[in-house]
Amino acid sequence: MKVALAQINPTVADISGNARKILEYIAKAQKLKVDVVVFPELAICGYPPEDLVLKKHFVAANIKAIDALAKKIHGMVAIIGFVDSDAAGKIYNAAAIIAEGKLQDVYYKQELPNYGVFDEKRYFSVGNNPGVLTIKGIKIGINICEDIWIDGAIYQAQAKAGVKLLINISSSPYQVGKIQLREQLLKKRAKETKIPVVYVNAVGGQDELVFDGGSMGMDANGNLLARAKQFEEQLLMVDLKSADEINPLLDETEEIYKALVLGTRDYVLKNGFKKIALGLSGGIDSALVACIAVDALGPENVTAISMPSQFNSKATRSDAKVLAKNLGIDFKEIPIKKIFDHYLKTLSKVFRGLAPNNTEENIQARIRGNILMALSNKFGWLILTTGNKSEMAVGYCTLYGDMSGGFAVIKDIFKTKVYELCRFRNSFSGNKLIPKSILLRAPSAELRPNQTDEQSLGSYDDLDKILIAYIEEHASSAEIIAQGLDPKTVARTLRLVDLNEYKRRQAPPGVKISSRAFGKDWRLPITNKYKE
Repeated sequence: MKVALAQINPTVADISGNARKILEYIAKAQKLKVDVVVFPELAICGYPPEDLVLKKHFVAANIKAIDALAKKIHGMVAIIGFVDSDAAGKIYNAAAIIAEGKLQDVYYKQELPNYGVFDEKRYFSVGNNPGVLTIKGIKIGINICEDIWIDGAIYQAQAKAGVKLLINISSSPYQVGKIQLREQLLKKRAKETKIPVVYVNAVGGQDELVFDGGSMGMDANGNLLARAKQFEEQLLMVDLKSADEINPLLDETEEIYKALVLGTRDYVLKNGFKKIALGLSGGIDSALVACIAVDALGPENVTAISMPSQFNSKATRSDAKVLAKNLGIDFKEIPIKKIFDHYLKTLSKVFRGLAPNNTEENIQARIRGNILMALSNKFGWLILTTGNKSEMAVGYCTLYGDMSGGFAVIKDIFKTKVYELCRFRNSFSGNKLIPKSILLRAPSAELRPNQTDEQSLGSYDDLDKILIAYIEEHASSAEIIAQGLDPKTVARTLRLVDLNEYKRRQAPPGVKISSRAFGKDWRLPITNKYKE
């Protein structure tokens, strides 16, 4: 039996566009004379469709698309994810089994994830059909994503029913290390059932989620037979008798970088934008975002805006220009000193007798935010913000200032990881893309004389250790202190995280790469008196 895994990049709610893409891959599979071609979970409507599935006309449109597709599929079996409904109006996360121009059967997902970014119990009913079909005299078990993750789930019943192949269709979002977990799981299921397992995953960006592909097949002994590329569309052939195409896994840093590029590209293009812009300060964060922007959309579609004040050094202003030249992007300098001075003059009467503080710093950030949004409105550019996860966590960012924009590319990247990613990007550019001075300079917001981030936040090495433990590992203050970290620093950091939830709620979406990103993964109350 020849099986093809169609690792495609659907767009949520682009039902006609997704159907066209599916037909393109059907045609490719027909040329290869495959017996079965398999598409990802909810491939027709895109994943996750969220509250769109509460619209009856949306569900009806995706069912109509499946029916239309079925008439065009001959000479093979196609398994395609879609949303189905029954006579009682219940809706299901479903897999259509299509052959000889007809919808032959439908399987309904039985294990509905309801954790992290998943809310499937909000939308879907639990299926109870067996998901067993016969192709060329061979029994095959069909299941969907979570159905294979839960021990003893439907895959076990399918194995007992005598199936000779398990097929799992998924739309499994990326996070660091996830592909290794999937591979270990599929290996375990193959060994457990003594049955080969093939798994197809979606690829592409959807809001803050990125799907990394990595579709694969295992033989009955848990040996890897084939693995698709990560972060790319591909039709992967799986020979159930011997090893076929096995693409190597990316290392962690390259994997994260590619996730950021793909997530940015798809957010921009799928939302109808063509050009993007960002504030380029000469600092490390905006340097990384500029590189990702260029790799995502090409230098001709990126504009960098430098907005220096009297507090910006000649070195950072020069580095911004050099980086823009190295990247080949349009560079504009719009000084803000006169605007800032006018603000201070306007407010001098009401501020009389009060010493300068972060108010004056925030004014500068908000001037820059206003300029960027004015350019966005005038030219139709999408503005990329440049704040990282460390800053977002503790509120070291200005609401309606540097947080202004449409997409927060590195909002799930801690500061220490920003440096790693910059060094990685430089490594395949002869180490001459990002100026060395950007990598070596002490980070600073440059909103007052001689300012450095460390004055407000302490060491980023220590800060990130605390934040990773608190945010991603759910550790208590006592557990974090037990790691050898200063108790006062821990208490101050956790207090800042809790106090600044109101800012994070108003931040733009950004690419999720961790096990717990700010967004759907993180639902901390704004009004919150718990301090442990």
